[in-house]
Amino acid sequence: MISFNYENNFKLPNEHRVSSWISDVIQSEGCIEDEVNYVFCDDAYLYKLNVEFLNHDTLTDIISFDYSVGKTLQGDVFISTERVSENASDFDVAFEDELHRVMVHGILHYCGYKDKSESEAKLMREKENHYLGLIK
Repeated sequence: MISFNYENNFKLPNEHRVSSWISDVIQSEGCIEDEVNYVFCDDAYLYKLNVEFLNHDTLTDIISFDYSVGKTLQGDVFISTERVSENASDFDVAFEDELHRVMVHGILHYCGYKDKSESEAKLMREKENHYLGLIK
């Protein structure tokens, strides 16, 4: 089950459409959907999590806590809508497109994809682009 939670004034339009899309991504990757919670928040909220749980003293657009067991995906994906908005502006893309990229990025990590090396990051970006082309 995909759920959406809000710690700021943001509200995801078309929750059902996005939930169905994420479910399709999970299935396409040969994984099983369990409980995946998206939490939309502001920079301050995500910064606090970044410092407290990851010891990173930086702003970020996404932090995901993966509780998956094997191919059964579950976890919490925290997304700063402030950071997504700024990144969308920096990359000259629509906010919704950048938001979807970040959302699928978190799921791809749960599916086992990494992005630490150049080759891993390239594959991750290819996967993101592929799935971004499928959201209806």
